[in-house]
Order: sequence, then structure tokens, then C-alpha cells
Amino acid sequence: MIKTETIGWKEIVDLPDLGIHGVAAKVDTGARTSVLHCSHIQLIKKGRKQYVEFRPLDDGHQPPTGTYTLPFHSERKIKNSFGQAENRYIINTTVSLFGEQHRIEISLRDRSGMEFPMLLGRSFHGKRFVVDVARSNLSAKSVSNKR
Repeated sequence: MIKTETIGWKEIVDLPDLGIHGVAAKVDTGARTSVLHCSHIQLIKKGRKQYVEFRPLDDGHQPPTGTYTLPFHSERKIKNSFGQAENRYIINTTVSLFGEQHRIEISLRDRSGMEFPMLLGRSFHGKRFVVDVARSNLSAKSVSNKR
């Protein structure tokens, strides 16, 4: 049997591989793919390998974190909230909830002006977590209760 935790409609998450902590994330049961707010997103080549260069969370969601360069995982056509398809670069990284780290695929997109800099889509939370839309920040509360 798969162990499932309950998460709320919004959670505070960490992205430990990127050294980023305390990111406000909306748990989006309507979105398939998770997304992180970034700017200056570009595909670059180093030798024979491709990388994605980007600046996460640089518009007031958190102090600027600098420019990151990660291995290019894939590019996908993803429908935005208006139903328009757009190409987005995908990275593989780790997200931390309930004090545990989970692998996650994240699409990179400029989410300027959006309330939440990150969305957690169904491909991440679908089989791991049950979403209670009446509650929020359950992971942070759980971790603080363990201390």
C-alpha cells in the first residue's frame, strides 16, 4: 500500500537542490505539471550537452537567488491557465514536504503578478498525497510539531 499524507490547498515547500526555502506553493488539482516562477529562461549548450539557465523567484516572492544552470531534461507543450499551449523547459529537482524529499519535474515559466510563485501539479501530488481543500500549510505545521 502506498503511504499518503494529507496536504492543504497551499503549502510552504523547500527546493533543497536549489538552496531555496519557504516557497509558497498552491496545490493545483487542475494542473498536471508543477511550475516554478522564473525569469531569464534560456536553453544553452556547453560542449555537447544542453542546459537550462534561469533565475527563480526574482520579483519579490523572495530575495533574488541568482542564476541557475541545470541539465536540460525536456521541453513540453503545456496549456496555461487560459487554455493556450506554450512550450516550457522542464527540470528535475527535489521538493521537501513533511521533512521528506521527493523527486519532482518542474516546468519553468514567468509567473510575475501571480499570487503563488509555484504550483504543485497532479503528476507530483496525485499518488503521494490527499488534498484537503479546506486546510493549508499542513507540512509546515507537521514539521514544527516534530521539533
